[in-house]
Amino acid sequence: MAKNIALVTGASGGIGSACARELAGRGYTVLVHGHRGFAAAKALADELCASGMDAHAVGCDLADSRAVTAMCEDILHLYHHVDALVLCAGVSHTGLLTDMTDEDWHRVMDVNVSGAFYLIRALAPGMISRSSGAIVTISSMWGRNGASCEAAYSASKAAIIGLTQALAKELGPSGVRVNCIAPGVIDTRMMDEHSEETKRQLAEETPLGRLGTGEDVARAAAFLLSSDASFITGQVLGVDGGYL
Repeated sequence: MAKNIALVTGASGGIGSACARELAGRGYTVLVHGHRGFAAAKALADELCASGMDAHAVGCDLADSRAVTAMCEDILHLYHHVDALVLCAGVSHTGLLTDMTDEDWHRVMDVNVSGAFYLIRALAPGMISRSSGAIVTISSMWGRNGASCEAAYSASKAAIIGLTQALAKELGPSGVRVNCIAPGVIDTRMMDEHSEETKRQLAEETPLGRLGTGEDVARAAAFLLSSDASFITGQVLGVDGGYL
């Protein structure tokens, strides 16, 4: 029986790498995507293969439409189809909106929103033709509720929720499911800019009393991709320890 093929973007990051590990452990052939973190994505793919799993590194700048198209064409040439797409890649920007430059704004939107659009546009036709496939987007609790001094990030993550819900309706009749995860405070490299005291405060503000892990998000993503979620689409699952 052929393995399912999963593409995980941003797999050099904390959530993306956890998703790649989780899916590889569940028997997927995992395409581990990285761009600036391509070396880390390659190292992860090699590590998974050394452990007897099936993983391969792929790379491109998700903000570049042509690069995304070329990468997806290469993937489809080599693997013929993608069964599962997990969109973890993302960048953030912290600061007052009035201090934000055009470049700051476009960098966040181009990676977080346009990159997701480019990938889905390239890979959804194959899913539609097979009447099978599942997509999981990664938003944020700030995409649901907004965060001061994170206007671009919050706006981009809100856009991901809207994209998810629209595509769930558009692709559902073809048997393709699209769901979203809105993580809370997850202890990844994106948190490195915060002090240990701030992290402790955020953990105290979380009803479950701790920061989330990449593995918390990865297990939720694996569920949404699985047949156990076969009647679930268009949903936004908060993996935030009850923060919202």
